[in-house]
Amino acid sequence: MAEELGLRQRKKRDTMWRIYRTALDLFVERGFDKVSVQEIADASEVSKMTVFNYFGTKEDLVFRPMEEHFGDAARAVRDRRPEESAVDAVRRQFLEMVEARDPSVGLHSEPFVLQVRRVVEETPVLRERAVLGAQRGIRAMTDVLAEETGDPLLATVAATTLSTARNVLIEEHHRRLAAGESPETIAADAAERARQAFDLVENGLKGYAVKA
Repeated sequence: MAEELGLRQRKKRDTMWRIYRTALDLFVERGFDKVSVQEIADASEVSKMTVFNYFGTKEDLVFRPMEEHFGDAARAVRDRRPEESAVDAVRRQFLEMVEARDPSVGLHSEPFVLQVRRVVEETPVLRERAVLGAQRGIRAMTDVLAEETGDPLLATVAATTLSTARNVLIEEHHRRLAAGESPETIAADAAERARQAFDLVENGLKGYAVKA
């Protein structure tokens, strides 16, 4: 029975990824708005209902594999170690993801990473969803910090600052990937740049850019 369940789960996973990659290829080729769910189903050799069983909306065909990553930083803060600060937790998680060449921080050699980004950037409804996803991540971190400290205002400032630093680093990775650099080349100095960025946050911008 366990073997049958395992086989069933693998088949479901394979079907989901086939639909996802097929949809992404069509979106890259023709544009998100010009591809119907029925066309995706036909190209994936499944029914339209099957597509919706795996992906609740057309937008999910782009975002579902990455949706959970909007909350990565909030999880790092929520699950941080005893005596570990919020900055230390987010920095540690980010450095671990750099070390693992995690696609969610823009370090992966798979072409689909750049394809997803291209589709999102070219489609207003997807750009809006990306912004909303990022905002949910900030709110989640804010809620964790506000509950612990009892100060919602400063919790919001801290969560926004940490999230912004993290997102800027990821954007830089994507920019360099798009320019043709390899993940390994980017990763060579990504950890140091991340440390510098989070050190800046940790120091509260004290003494930064003092005008002569």
